[in-house]
Amino acid sequence: RYSLFNNHLKNIEECEGGLDKFTKSYKSFGVNQLADGGIYCKEWAPGAEAVFLAGDFNGWNPFSHPYKKLEYGKWELFIPPEDGCSPVPHGSKLKVVIRAQNGALLYRISPWARYVVRDEDKVNYDWVHWNPPQSYIHKNPSPKRLKSLRIYESHVGIASPEGKVASYKNFTYNVLPRIKDLGYNCVQLMAIMEHAYYASFGYQVTSFFAASSRYGTPDDLKEMIDVAHSMGITVLLDVVHSHASKNSEDGLNQFDGTDSCFFHSGYRGNHQLWDSRLFDYANWEVLRFLLSNLRMWIEDYRFDGFRFDGVTSMLYHHHGIGTGFSGDYNEYFGLHVDEDALCYLMLANHMINSLHPECITIAEDVSGMPALCRPVAEGGGGFDYRLAMAIPDKWIQIIKELKDEDWNMGNIVHTLTNRRHEEKYIAYAESHDQALVGDKTLAFRLMDAEMYTNMSVLMPLTPIIDRGIQLHKMIRLITHALGGESYLNFMGNEFGHPEWLDFPRIGNNESYHYARRQFNLTEDELLRYKFLNAFDRDMNRLEERFGWLASPQAYVSEKHESNKVIAFERAGLIFIFNFHPYQSYVDYRVGIEIVFKYKILLDSDAGEYGGHQRLDHNTEYFSEEYPHNYRPNSIMV
Repeated sequence: RYSLFNNHLKNIEECEGGLDKFTKSYKSFGVNQLADGGIYCKEWAPGAEAVFLAGDFNGWNPFSHPYKKLEYGKWELFIPPEDGCSPVPHGSKLKVVIRAQNGALLYRISPWARYVVRDEDKVNYDWVHWNPPQSYIHKNPSPKRLKSLRIYESHVGIASPEGKVASYKNFTYNVLPRIKDLGYNCVQLMAIMEHAYYASFGYQVTSFFAASSRYGTPDDLKEMIDVAHSMGITVLLDVVHSHASKNSEDGLNQFDGTDSCFFHSGYRGNHQLWDSRLFDYANWEVLRFLLSNLRMWIEDYRFDGFRFDGVTSMLYHHHGIGTGFSGDYNEYFGLHVDEDALCYLMLANHMINSLHPECITIAEDVSGMPALCRPVAEGGGGFDYRLAMAIPDKWIQIIKELKDEDWNMGNIVHTLTNRRHEEKYIAYAESHDQALVGDKTLAFRLMDAEMYTNMSVLMPLTPIIDRGIQLHKMIRLITHALGGESYLNFMGNEFGHPEWLDFPRIGNNESYHYARRQFNLTEDELLRYKFLNAFDRDMNRLEERFGWLASPQAYVSEKHESNKVIAFERAGLIFIFNFHPYQSYVDYRVGIEIVFKYKILLDSDAGEYGGHQRLDHNTEYFSEEYPHNYRPNSIMV
């Protein structure tokens, strides 16, 4: 793998003048404004017989502005300025016109288009030339690379209690302050790359270089990121390079009239489950397109890194379909691995690390591919973090299948600590996957229909609501403290958002009722959602103070099956969890390493978190030189 990567790197150096020049192609491909007012256009359409540019600027004459054919399937066009002004005004609509091999004229959006919009009365998106007289100028530097990453996974369009598509402006001025107050230091933005189908959650991308116009303009997004940086918040983009939408009128599919171009042709170029197209990562121009795409998001918009979606699908020719992963190394090495895709990921991480070493990359891989988060120089994938995807599945399985008294402490600890040595993991109890319609969030699984009737503090605390609130806090804290080197939460789940997430579609009469986040619930003093919100905030603030995510993996001293107690040490703190459904303990001995005087820092049973206030926070716990559970010292709690 490292040899294949080096060969690519050597070829880029010899043929393109280096990785820096190769990945700057986003500044020359597409339609670009020149300093003298002229326009330079460039496209890659290897299957085209001829290429033209049409639009408002030439009265939509499909033949008046032909491209000149270059080597290797490239085409270029220069349009001189008119009286020192651009011949293609800002805001005018454009189309690349392709004469296919069968003679048909195809009107296409450039794969490099920066801004596409859809009129309300139309089905397809239109390409709009974006060249404002004054672009947004970033005022704030990017935050320094974080040691402890606390990620707030977000979707701009649903970030409002109102049933509508929310805006970048709304996120900037209403949601970012909330994220900051909750103690998160990183925002991971979904559904930013333009996608024609809103209900795809942003995972059926149609225009890779365009920020979604349904939330506002490119400058609105730049302002949003700039304001986040002013708050010290790192901003990551959920990037989709694993597949692309099948749309051809306003997508990449059949851009030059052929079945291939950016994708594999035939069966290999189609994803059976996602009904989408699969990139040909061995193709030189596909590498140029995808690598330049990453660089554009970093340099134009100032994103601080990426979460790569669908990495498992990229890594294997079977795309993970119908395949289980046990950890056997034969599953990760062999002809079933797509080495070209893996080499692309190595190139992407190498480029990002070389040109922008402050940036962060995350891999969404369920397979457990070894060394995915080790440096490229070691033959690894080069990612900084990988998602601990087994953890949310474990919590769902436990809550769904087991009685409280049957919870297995050893199995919980094993799931939370079972990760590859010296590869950083992002722990999470649930993400957007669990919030979608057809699934259930942890809060919904724990409290279900009673969330609609018994979350008022004026109502008696029922056993179901009491159990749900307490376990919701405990599950999050133990996942945060034991599960990895970073933590992630999907917006709204921190306070137990009471409804699933469902985007407007034919099946729900195009309703926006469930495509929203009811942040207002936490502001109502009469509702118990405020307790979960406060606990999540103080949990994050405590991590910021002590930095357990950046500390070595925890030492677990106890996982007692009959007592249902888990105890461990990390970052100089002692974490003690009692998962027993009805049994409390007095003078319970817990093994520790360091002799100290201890006090309670965070208590899920505290009144401000909806607990029963059974512990006195003024109590001081004195350690003893009394060995317990293979630790040299202990305390009684």
